[in-house]
Amino acid sequence: MIDVITTEVIRSALESLSEQMTDTMERTSYSVILKEGKDCSSSLFDATGRLMAEGANIPVHLNALGPCLKAMLREHFPIESLEPGDVILTNDPYVGGSTGAHHTSDFIVYYPIFHNGELIAFSTIFAHLAGTAGQDPEGWHKTIFDEGLRIPPIKLYKRGELDEQLFRMILANTNSPYEQRGDILAQVAGARVGAQGLLSLIEKYGWDVLQEAIEAQIEYARDRTKNQISRIPDGRYTAESQILEDGSMGGPYTIRLAIEVTGDEVHFDFTGTDPAMPGPQNCPMSATISATLFGLLALMPSDIPKNEGPNSQIRITAPEGSLVDPRPPRAVYQRMAITHRIVDMIFKALAPVVPDAVNAESCGLVYMNGSAINRETHPTGGDLTGRHLWLNMGPSVGGLGASADSDGLSAMASWMTNVATPSVEGMEVGAPVLYLQRALRPDSGGAGKRRGGLGTIIKWKALGYDVEVSHTSQRFAVPAAGLLGGQPGATSRWVINEGTDREYDLPPAGPTIELEYGDTLTFYSAGGGGYGPPEDRPRELIERDLKLGFITERGLSAYAPVENGSE
Repeated sequence: MIDVITTEVIRSALESLSEQMTDTMERTSYSVILKEGKDCSSSLFDATGRLMAEGANIPVHLNALGPCLKAMLREHFPIESLEPGDVILTNDPYVGGSTGAHHTSDFIVYYPIFHNGELIAFSTIFAHLAGTAGQDPEGWHKTIFDEGLRIPPIKLYKRGELDEQLFRMILANTNSPYEQRGDILAQVAGARVGAQGLLSLIEKYGWDVLQEAIEAQIEYARDRTKNQISRIPDGRYTAESQILEDGSMGGPYTIRLAIEVTGDEVHFDFTGTDPAMPGPQNCPMSATISATLFGLLALMPSDIPKNEGPNSQIRITAPEGSLVDPRPPRAVYQRMAITHRIVDMIFKALAPVVPDAVNAESCGLVYMNGSAINRETHPTGGDLTGRHLWLNMGPSVGGLGASADSDGLSAMASWMTNVATPSVEGMEVGAPVLYLQRALRPDSGGAGKRRGGLGTIIKWKALGYDVEVSHTSQRFAVPAAGLLGGQPGATSRWVINEGTDREYDLPPAGPTIELEYGDTLTFYSAGGGGYGPPEDRPRELIERDLKLGFITERGLSAYAPVENGSE
């Protein structure tokens, strides 16, 4: 029996190694979304596809790598077909049904690790690469064929040699070939760091010791998860939510969830969810799995190791062809709209029985891409590679829901995203755009004993030509709900040329729009819901919020009982 100290040292080493893989990619990549947005994640798996360790990266990525790996081994590359030096690449959401990548801009690299001629593990990295999703990166796609080149699992490297013809074909299908070439090679470099690091650990401890430590950690995580689930009273807990609830783009569409807790096991059943829509907000099963696991594990102690152990106690049922398990040719690019709702639904369903563990609803999905031609660098307008891209706020920045013991986080990427917001300076250097404002949005967090997180106000001015803007946001018509007496957060809003005689509002989602040089866009992102009755909020916290500008004199009306002298 391996001793506890050695087991913990090995666990920490594997988790640290996963972080090193991600760091390597971020530091060697070319695109802003990776260099500054850090939109990538790393994990280590054994030869059968069981999770050994993962980095503290993007939740929606991490729990998708295992299902995709297992489908790949089952349907594309049996273990005996892999050789030392092979590197497998895919960006296809429809591997194994819909357990592949989440959309065509998400590239997954699997690096088989061999020891003494035997395949023992996989080093993996999941990354969002710029310039892949067709001509209109985050537009309102109707089918998967609108969303760019789909690459089924394929060997990019064979026995250590790069397949140059394949690589050229991939780069010919992007409008950012320079950046994408650097990003893919950075991804492979990160995965190689994982492989080399695992082999170094084997050299130090021996493979048998590592295997025993990994099995012990998986069993420990499983037991901790079983114990936590058994604390939830047996029963059936339900919730439903709508996306495109304002009726835009064919909505609303309904997601239904029943959570059945029996002893130390839990079943998440999405039966009754609407069929997949003719738009991009369908959620591949790999992303549904990620959101469901995140929603449950977020209620548990954070020191439970993130490995295969917790997954064995969780069962997920989703109707094939539905919003949460689509099939070709359905588009999937904006699947995050559903993943955020799944997390909020889990919290809402379980709030009556674990009120101290859940959060009120959050801002949900935000997407915004702008691009334009910079004629200073491309006087004649350039070709496709002359179009410069900027990201307005990262994939999802707004207010998160409050909890029993904490105000909601402000100006943050919502639950499943966890990416950094690229800096204003970085985007202005890389594209013809001038940022006029990026600030917290006062009074946008739902009032409560614990206040919801604040949304943001972001305003930019286009300094290029042939400007194209793709946008989507949630909480546009129906705000993030408060919990246990908390009030809802503010809704979102998009405004073109605010304050001028050419001002107009955009719908929450829709086709790509064209703007002129000098046009402005202002986005007011949604706030998170509050937790508990506003009249229970301590006076000193209200005064602090007023002093810091989180609420205004107008916002004090939500706390009227306190203002009138009640505690």
